[in-house]
Amino acid sequence: MRAPTRAAWLVAALTLGSCALVPKLQTPKLSVVSVQVVSGDLWTQHLKVRVHVENPNDRALPVKGLEYTLEVDGEELASGTSASAFVVPPLGEAEFDTQVTTNLAGPLLKVLGHGSQAREQGVPYRLSGKVALSEGLWRSIPFDEHGTFKLQ
Repeated sequence: MRAPTRAAWLVAALTLGSCALVPKLQTPKLSVVSVQVVSGDLWTQHLKVRVHVENPNDRALPVKGLEYTLEVDGEELASGTSASAFVVPPLGEAEFDTQVTTNLAGPLLKVLGHGSQAREQGVPYRLSGKVALSEGLWRSIPFDEHGTFKLQ
């Protein structure tokens, strides 16, 4: 009975040791660069959201998509997924556009109500969700960022 016990301990030690060797990914920093109203009416708005990604890791992040919620002034403006695949270089940056369709006139009118302030000082937002990776042990990395964006 001692042989199986030793084998079990050996497997456990190797498993724990291999976990220590796998580098843990740091959360990338995402920020909204701009939000552009493409078209719309009172019930449906089509927006183009430009997102900036900073990779704090010493290895590339092969992003296959993004799942997100965008809040403006504490109200949900949009949520969804983006299937835009791109690679963020090690310790590098990348930007991408995502198209958003929303029928939430309230938050959009709130954003538009900022008027010239939205163009000069920016509008407060919260962007949360997860980045889906196309390879590696970690297939998704959660994020939760706050900031301001300029309305264009």
